[in-house]
Amino acid sequence: MALRRGEKGMLAFIAAIILIYMGGKLYYIEFHPIKDRGIPFYSTASHDVARRATDLIRREGCRDCHTLWATQNMTQFVPSPPLDGIGSLRSKKWLYQYFSAKDPQAILPSRLKPKYRMPSYANLPESERQLLATYMASLKVKDWYLEEVKKKEYEKLTGHPMVDSGTDTSR
Repeated sequence: MALRRGEKGMLAFIAAIILIYMGGKLYYIEFHPIKDRGIPFYSTASHDVARRATDLIRREGCRDCHTLWATQNMTQFVPSPPLDGIGSLRSKKWLYQYFSAKDPQAILPSRLKPKYRMPSYANLPESERQLLATYMASLKVKDWYLEEVKKKEYEKLTGHPMVDSGTDTSR
């Protein structure tokens, strides 16, 4: 089946449009490369503090509910907040008070079912609560990532984009 002259012209026109579009995309990618800003999570803890705290976190089963460095226990997933970057949101003093509270929900209320709520660590020795607070306070995120997360959370909660007018509307 041979193509008619009008059909050949139309096919050539469509091919030209596709080539121009693809060429434009390649040009844009070539001259507008995506800047890799790297991994946004980091820790300021010493190796010794990180090792001891990780052992304590493992012993207490924190990863049964929380993620840390994007790893989680998939068999017991609970929608608890990730711990990556918690030190950019909470101070060491706040974390120590939270870990020391007989009722952590009095400090930070939870909407989770009671069996999934943050347990009290007031029964741990003070040195272990201090270690947890020190380590958690060391878990930071880069400023650019924190701002992106705040904007996404604001939009998720309100349904509207966060407008930067020099004031923080996410609080």
